[in-house]
Amino acid sequence: MICIKNGTLHTAVTKETFVADILIDNGKIVTIGKHISSENAEVIDATGLHVYPGFIDAHCHTGLDGYGIGYEGQDYNELNDPVTPQVQAIDGLNPFDPCMNMAAKAGVTCFATGPGSSNSIGGTFAAIKPVGTRIDNMIVKFPIAMKCAFGENPKRCYQNQGISSRMTTASKIREALQTAKLYKAKKEAAGDDISKLPSYDQKSEALIPVLNRQIPLKAHAHQANDIFTAIRIAKEFGVGLTLEHVTEGHMIANELAKEKFPLAVGPTFGHATKFELQNKTWETPGILAKAGCHVSIITDAPVIPLHHLPLCAGFAIKAGMDEFEALRAVTINPAEHIGIADRVGSLEEGKDADIVIVDGNPFDVTGVIRHVLIDGKKVE
Repeated sequence: MICIKNGTLHTAVTKETFVADILIDNGKIVTIGKHISSENAEVIDATGLHVYPGFIDAHCHTGLDGYGIGYEGQDYNELNDPVTPQVQAIDGLNPFDPCMNMAAKAGVTCFATGPGSSNSIGGTFAAIKPVGTRIDNMIVKFPIAMKCAFGENPKRCYQNQGISSRMTTASKIREALQTAKLYKAKKEAAGDDISKLPSYDQKSEALIPVLNRQIPLKAHAHQANDIFTAIRIAKEFGVGLTLEHVTEGHMIANELAKEKFPLAVGPTFGHATKFELQNKTWETPGILAKAGCHVSIITDAPVIPLHHLPLCAGFAIKAGMDEFEALRAVTINPAEHIGIADRVGSLEEGKDADIVIVDGNPFDVTGVIRHVLIDGKKVE
């Protein structure tokens, strides 16, 4: 057992902060309250310190892009086929990627990672924690989403393999979903009669959880027109959707508020390296939050290092985002975005003991992280 004593708690549930203790046992938050008995528990004195839920990134590629390795470590884009729903993040993840420990020490205790945006459909994402030696034991939930991409990346990567416009990117996604829909119908019609089953189709099999609304499409879309195309396709097929990057979201905030799809905003730190990033601004997450959108802030690591996620929240605050909304954008909102809020994202009894203890403000460069716990164990 561990007992965190006298810390100022920022729960991500309510805006109010308060001084309290947290009792942890078997990797879970057991009790939050005043004057909790610390008998038989290791005590962490958090007097004068601030206690937060572990930070969560709803969209990155950590573990699939080796740190300082180059080509050999790049496993997040399959470049032989523009439509690859059958590939799985967990089959490429490297638990010994140094970025895992760097992120954990910075207070990032969970993240969604998976295929990149070269493919119109790229494969399945996983939610993992950055501690361990075997990916199977680090998974919080898999699969959490099916990656798809709109805009410049599929055009650029597959311009010699059948995609040279946004129209074709969209048509490839529609074609794959329609093929899977027909395949699913044939399987259901066959029932227990094996002789009537359609020939096995790996791609269509992979898309059935999307059609069944077990997992959403996770749509890479920077420009406003691409965002609306993603929404259009999701509605056509009646599937779930989360919108990733949303660089021009501030330009269409009221429309996005009406649609109510979860938004993951970023990466905003860094240069506008392509045309569809020209309207990038730190004001975007704050504007979207004020409009009533469900907003997460992301790094898209390795684009922005995963361990800089708290600082990204700080830049959003500097640009006008409410600090409590920024806290939620790197804790409970991403947990909800990727479907794991029953376990992580806030300081609540019964949730995983993923906790960050900070001297100062974690969203400020002067904030110093004193302790990080993942599943109730100290990160070293």
